[in-house]
Amino acid sequence: PATGGMQQPPATGGMQQPPTGGMQQPPTGGMQPPSPPQQQQPIQAQPNGNLDRLSNPTPAIASPNGPEIVSPPPILTIEPLSPPSEPGGQSSVTLAPAGPNPSSSEAIAPQPAPNTPPSQPPGENPPPPDSNLPPGEVAPPPIPMNVANITQSLEVGNVSNAVLQLDRLQDQQFATYLGTDLSQQPVQSTESIRDTLRNITQQTDTKPAIVYTLLLPDQLEIVVVTTEGTPIRKTVPEANRQAILETALELRQQISNPRFRSTKQYLIHAQTLYQWLIAPIQEELAAQNIDTLLFSMDAGLRGLPIAALHDGEKFLVEQYAIALIPSISLTDMRYIPLRNSRVLAMGASQFTQLNALPAVPLELSTIAEELWQGQALLNESFTRTNLIAKRQEYPYQIIHLATHAEFNPGEQKNSFIQLWNEQLYLDELRTLGWNNPQVELLVLSACRTAVGDETAELGFAGLALAAGVKSALASLWYVSDEGTLALMTEFYQHLAEVPIKAEALQNAQLSLLRGEVKITEGELRGTGVLRGVQLPADLVGVENTDLSHPYYWAGFTMIGSPW
Repeated sequence: PATGGMQQPPATGGMQQPPTGGMQQPPTGGMQPPSPPQQQQPIQAQPNGNLDRLSNPTPAIASPNGPEIVSPPPILTIEPLSPPSEPGGQSSVTLAPAGPNPSSSEAIAPQPAPNTPPSQPPGENPPPPDSNLPPGEVAPPPIPMNVANITQSLEVGNVSNAVLQLDRLQDQQFATYLGTDLSQQPVQSTESIRDTLRNITQQTDTKPAIVYTLLLPDQLEIVVVTTEGTPIRKTVPEANRQAILETALELRQQISNPRFRSTKQYLIHAQTLYQWLIAPIQEELAAQNIDTLLFSMDAGLRGLPIAALHDGEKFLVEQYAIALIPSISLTDMRYIPLRNSRVLAMGASQFTQLNALPAVPLELSTIAEELWQGQALLNESFTRTNLIAKRQEYPYQIIHLATHAEFNPGEQKNSFIQLWNEQLYLDELRTLGWNNPQVELLVLSACRTAVGDETAELGFAGLALAAGVKSALASLWYVSDEGTLALMTEFYQHLAEVPIKAEALQNAQLSLLRGEVKITEGELRGTGVLRGVQLPADLVGVENTDLSHPYYWAGFTMIGSPW
């Protein structure tokens, strides 16, 4: 495969080809659940510079060869978007329009447990309990108040309240990263979520479920909302925060490294994560015939190639279509079919400082002229001016960008999409007007996300939000040219045949996993109408008859609405 990569190219990846068609045990010192704040106080995010991972980003987990971790990484705490109105005061992150008045009966507030000791003053964490920690071990950091409110709701059995709190916590995290008021109406009830899912079922004949994850120092909390019944809560004590983040990092590193494409070492971690994240809810999902999962992941898991989780016999992608959402309130849940839409396909094959992407011309022409209807612009024509002008000339519902892109640690302006003559930064995407009229699908066919950094993951998981589009398809790591060509070809063919985007991606991934797509005799041979596509000269020597390894397909993720 042709080599590629961003500023420091990975071993194999680069751009894609054109389509045709160990765990440490948690510290022994336990934590006393925080006492509830006074009922009439609004929920506030506790400013704390030691806990704030956004303003002081560090890798979520040490590298395998790095120093030993002796305490779980701190949990993300959201700093206020604006300074307090009075000196010494505190302000909470509020998304407009605001939620219910805290003094009303509908306010989202933690429910007090029976015989609860007197509460601490609002915004304070209770003192740590006495404990005898072994020498060298450190007690876990205090749980931030916004997370403590959620855990308290869960502990007293108010799972519906916890769902709303989880959703708003995600809202706050993405609003803080994007540095803007997202102006979305917070979800007011779990019944409204169920109603939305029922409407989708009627329109698409799919059975979706929303899965929230919350990583705590001593356990994993999973909450599921479906079209029927009350929300489902599962607790996984063995999956403490440190253990699950270390395992997730190991899985990603083993799958994304092209040197390991002929091995199955990743299965140990893929199966462990399946047992933690999916097995606890599998019975309930099966009972309701769920076929589509929308994951609202806690910090540290947004870069997880969840399609590659494995139950010992099958991958998760063989059981469900999958999407990664920021939150329900920040996801456009309306359904609009794409079958009659047009695509604006743009990209570059040559760069002054980055690796060439020789397959891009074929990729663009195949997508825009053979698999779909639309227009293709290459190299010198791939400019910011044309990107805006072409969309003003015609309201393309699909925008496909075949070029280098990176989600890097830190602020939005550190992440970018490479145009022909400049870099388009993540915080500039909203200036392109893709939200009026709204782009239904943005595809970045060759991008990568920094490993183990929560701000980079926010950029990846918030791509659709940042761009003002309904859905985005992007990759967590650079995939080889032949692998990307194969997957994109299959994706666009299935997009014209199935009702939802997440199912089209699922079918494309399954085509590779099941060996239905091969590179042989200088051709890409897949399913559908394009069964033999001549590869560009730079890839004619590639002979890879096995694209089934998750390296080739697991990194591609549907972000935002799966519909």
